[in-house]
Amino acid sequence: MKSRVNLTIEESLLSKAKCYAIENQVSVSELVENYFKQLTNPKRKSNIFDMVKQLDVKEKFADIPDLKKAYYEDNAAKYGF
Repeated sequence: MKSRVNLTIEESLLSKAKCYAIENQVSVSELVENYFKQLTNPKRKSNIFDMVKQLDVKEKFADIPDLKKAYYEDNAAKYGF
């Protein structure tokens, strides 16, 4: 069941919100409803996998085509095998 809510918003902000809604093919009501859903949902704890995905390591290792081969070559030079 849905309920009506009256909001008081600055006109300039409302016009920007309407433009955004048109560009994304949603209504302003949907924007507000989705925002409230995000506010009221409990925060999901981030785990180690999410943190690793956020790291920007691809650029650092982009010049090494095969990391496994580079690892073995480094160890062979270091330990002589």
